[in-house]
Amino acid sequence: MSKKQIIIYGLLAAVFAILVYVQFRTWRNFDWATFWSQTDQVNKRHIFHAIGLIYLAYVVRAFRWKIFLRPVRPKASWWGLVAPTLIGFAGLAILGRPGELIRPYLIARKENLPFSSQLGVWAVERIFDIGAFTLLLMIAIFVAHSPRELEYYGRFRTAGLILLGIVIGMTAIAIAISRNGEALASWVERRFSHLAANLGKRIALRVREFHRGLNTIDSVFSFLQLVVVSVVMWCMIAVAYKEVTHSYGVEELEIPQTQVLLLMGSSMVGSMIQLPGVGGGSQLATIATLEHVFDVPHELAASCGIMLWLVSFVAVIPLGLLLAHRERLSFRKLAAESREQEQVSLPSSPPPAST
Repeated sequence: MSKKQIIIYGLLAAVFAILVYVQFRTWRNFDWATFWSQTDQVNKRHIFHAIGLIYLAYVVRAFRWKIFLRPVRPKASWWGLVAPTLIGFAGLAILGRPGELIRPYLIARKENLPFSSQLGVWAVERIFDIGAFTLLLMIAIFVAHSPRELEYYGRFRTAGLILLGIVIGMTAIAIAISRNGEALASWVERRFSHLAANLGKRIALRVREFHRGLNTIDSVFSFLQLVVVSVVMWCMIAVAYKEVTHSYGVEELEIPQTQVLLLMGSSMVGSMIQLPGVGGGSQLATIATLEHVFDVPHELAASCGIMLWLVSFVAVIPLGLLLAHRERLSFRKLAAESREQEQVSLPSSPPPAST
């Protein structure tokens, strides 16, 4: 692990420790016996349904990547992309951020494509994820009635409008890059080159990668396919969340499906603070939302928040490990190789000027 990574994880650990302290300081009378009792009494059938939906969402995600590959690998098998997808997300769950490039790296290697091209697809995929979830969230906030019953509905509405503005801005940038990618990359390279060594070249490289990723959307039909598949996938994830909350069989967690989307949003925001193997931010954000927005008791909120994290993020690890073992792959080696490939695609620093 590099010095930079040690510093980053040190800062994340400090922030995580502060969040844990603040959260549990308010739980002076936390009853661990109640926590374990409520966790033990969940309906296992609903939990397995939720895990099944999460796995199915990974399969749909692999199918979506096959659509991205259509212009360059029209005969690529979506089923052949399932294993790299599961291994990639297992690596992300185990290693945290260092493992996030495993999936595009494995797909690039499997399909014999440049790694930079799949980094572009990975970036475009994120826009479809954010856009699909935002669409569902907007329907929940502005069309459905149940979220209006919440005390913090006004804040959710404001947050939803901010998120919508961000998505519109990202879409505008994507359209601009799609139409004038090379010109924008050249402008960025000139504009930022004087601020730091190779900064302009690095940003320009990312713009070009993103431009190549957008070029994988070769028709209106492909775009509509990607939109529909993305929305369906996030609907599956939302139903999985609902299955977990419903598994406790208590009134406090009988949360309507449209309100579950608000809970998902808090989990996604919290996931930005993530430590390898243990997560952190996602669980705390979910627990805090359950407690303060949905008035769920401390112990029940903690149990449900952790269960949601296990189902939606950690459940992929067993099958991912099995597939990696079958293909004789090491997660740490894959993470290192993907980072090396990322660095190879970056411009090298210029040699110091001679005097």
